Amino acid sequence: MIKVAPSLLAADFARLGEAVEIVNRSEASLIHIDVMDGVFVPNITIGFPVISAIKTIARKPLDVHMMVTDPGRFVSQVRDCGAEIMNVHLEACTHLDRVVHTIKAAGMQAGVTLNPATPVMMLQDIISEVDMVLLMSVNPGFGGQKFIANTVAKVSSLKQLIISTGSRAVIEIDGGVDLNTAPALVGAGADVLVAGSYVFRSPDPIDAIDRLRHIKP
Repeated sequence: MIKVAPSLLAADFARLGEAVEIVNRSEASLIHIDVMDGVFVPNITIGFPVISAIKTIARKPLDVHMMVTDPGRFVSQVRDCGAEIMNVHLEACTHLDRVVHTIKAAGMQAGVTLNPATPVMMLQDIISEVDMVLLMSVNPGFGGQKFIANTVAKVSSLKQLIISTGSRAVIEIDGGVDLNTAPALVGAGADVLVAGSYVFRSPDPIDAIDRLRHIKP
């Protein structure tokens, strides 16, 4: 069954604790947290004190998506916040192999994120070392954007790379995920769907998560 990672970026930040409790009560597999620095992407979101506070009430593993410059600087801080997964952008890492191994040495799963225009083959020399690949299906920086249709073909290419190399990496998709876009993504090989607006703008977020979990290709 597909895994769902609700993105707190789309939650009401004035009621963030309530949003986390909703995810706790759902069948979601992860809580997706976007950290933006206003440099790598044109927005600023939450930082480490807020993530630490989320961890105190979260009953789902934290998937921390670092949309920041030089994310390798922050491995220890992300670990200390209690994250289980640290996702870093390939485009933001000068020495990606070093960052991936530093994340794993810190006891977290290492995820590598690709922007929409970054080819999957850029991962060829690191794919066997990573636990997750996050494909952005919108340009990073803001929630609520329109899904980029080419992502489906990109998922297929990534799945082929994973199979051909014997990698155990799971494929996560972030951006514009809903009941309309999810079936093709799942059919192409996606394992984890990040959903923000679809979940938190729904009249029943728990039901929305459940519907996404049971999506069929």
